[in-house]
Amino acid sequence: MTGAVDVFGLYLPWLMLLAGIALLLLWGARRLLALCGAYRWIWHPALFDMALYVLLLWGVSLASLRWGPAFLS
Repeated sequence: MTGAVDVFGLYLPWLMLLAGIALLLLWGARRLLALCGAYRWIWHPALFDMALYVLLLWGVSLASLRWGPAFLS
């Protein structure tokens, strides 16, 4: 099966693992932005958070394409 990762005998799509990593990164980024007071200047925080999540997921997926095979072998 291609595009799947084995987690304790359960095969999950590779994108689900990447989405979880991006979600953890989003949590950290939101905390940093809240501490800096950046949300005072953002018009719609929910849309901003969704766009930030999509960008983080895109970045994590690009990083996995570049460095992922080195970690798997």
